[in-house]
Amino acid sequence: MDTTALLLSRIQFAFTISFHIIFPAFTIGLAAWLAVLEALFLKTGRPAYRIVFEFWLKIFGVAFGLGVVSGIVMAFQFGTNWSVLSKMSGPIQGPLLSYETFTAFTLEATFFGVLVYGRTRVPPWFYLFSTAMVALGTTFSAFWIMVNNSWMQVPVGYVLENGAFVPNNWTRIVFNSVVWSRFPHMLLAAYLTGAFCVAATGAWYLLRKMYHAEAHIMLRMGLFLAAVLVPAQIFFGHLNGDYIHEYQPAKFAAIEGRWHDEQPAGEVLIAIPDSTAETNWYEVKIPILGSIIGSMSLTSKEVGLTDFPPQDRPPVLIPFFTFRIMVGCGLVMLGLAWLGSYLSLKGGLERSRLLLWLIFSSFPLPFIATLTGWYTAEVGRQPWVVYGVLRTADAMTPFLTTRAATISLVVFCAVYTFIFSFGTLYIYQLLRAGPAGYLIEPPSAAVPNRPMSLASEGVAPKHTYADAGE
Repeated sequence: MDTTALLLSRIQFAFTISFHIIFPAFTIGLAAWLAVLEALFLKTGRPAYRIVFEFWLKIFGVAFGLGVVSGIVMAFQFGTNWSVLSKMSGPIQGPLLSYETFTAFTLEATFFGVLVYGRTRVPPWFYLFSTAMVALGTTFSAFWIMVNNSWMQVPVGYVLENGAFVPNNWTRIVFNSVVWSRFPHMLLAAYLTGAFCVAATGAWYLLRKMYHAEAHIMLRMGLFLAAVLVPAQIFFGHLNGDYIHEYQPAKFAAIEGRWHDEQPAGEVLIAIPDSTAETNWYEVKIPILGSIIGSMSLTSKEVGLTDFPPQDRPPVLIPFFTFRIMVGCGLVMLGLAWLGSYLSLKGGLERSRLLLWLIFSSFPLPFIATLTGWYTAEVGRQPWVVYGVLRTADAMTPFLTTRAATISLVVFCAVYTFIFSFGTLYIYQLLRAGPAGYLIEPPSAAVPNRPMSLASEGVAPKHTYADAGE
């Protein structure tokens, strides 16, 4: 086995999935919010809801396209860099990825076309139904991916036959007990990402004294949603900790920075773990709290990393710090959401420019929290790719060379950086342009295979709202 090729393959997978995950994390929440906006527009008839919907639909379309393009690469990597994993887990992972295609991609592709081209061609109720189906499709996508990943974290419902994991209980695989804490945790992360991006955009427009009615809709709805969802996210995060504590004790010990058994166990708030010395430097610790968090007990014994052979321990430094970054981002988001919602209800949010600046600056937080949460889960799972039964080193393509791995890594980094730069720049330009002050209905001659018919000379807007805040 080429250890350098293994390292490069792991870096490549980490890079591509880090790039990819930020787009589904954004679009899943945004799709659900678009459905809410369309429902509010139909119920109230308020033009500002429609204007905000059309504005965010453009951004959703760009981000959705970037997510699809970057996601395609993930499947190819299983064959190029991780062929042993593909061969052994294909009977399980192959069908799960197919289920995502049959459910999620079918709904998204079909009804997204209606959102783009169907406003004047379908009844309003069907357009609303289409927005809901796109949101449902993105949710299905998250569900099947989390089922797949949860099986790798806690493999169940299989037998090993001829060197392959063969399913013998699909119910246990699909309804794996850990899915019901991990899937809501990921879904809430996506909703929070959308909520904070929307709220940050609203704060930006208020700071610039632009699009007053639309900015208030974005800011208030984003903050109110986040104020409700952050506590729920913390609860499901605790449930995730429970499954790690039960099924992956080495990962749990790494996250806690606990090297030796403790009874009762303290909680390490911050430290610098040293794997060589098997100790923590500059440790700040709260007695007993570790037992409360781990086992809801004041006296429980919590295991340390030295209980496991060195070859079965995960790298400690990464999950230890990424977990704390994730929690820190969550607490900051909770404070901003609650304070912003309170001031919004009191009518004083717009006058607090400092808080508006803080909310505007908060838009990276949910992305950082999502990425660090994934790093905690995936790096903490090491040295296993399928926990407890298949090591990452044994899952790599055996004939993969350092040269091939280097070329593919460089190409992926270059292409992804190019796509990300232009995609981000285009989204930024859409944000700077802001929501239109009027609505343009496409003419009846506009068809999907002639999108430029929207720009035909002499076409006038059918509906113009001089007052977007009407």
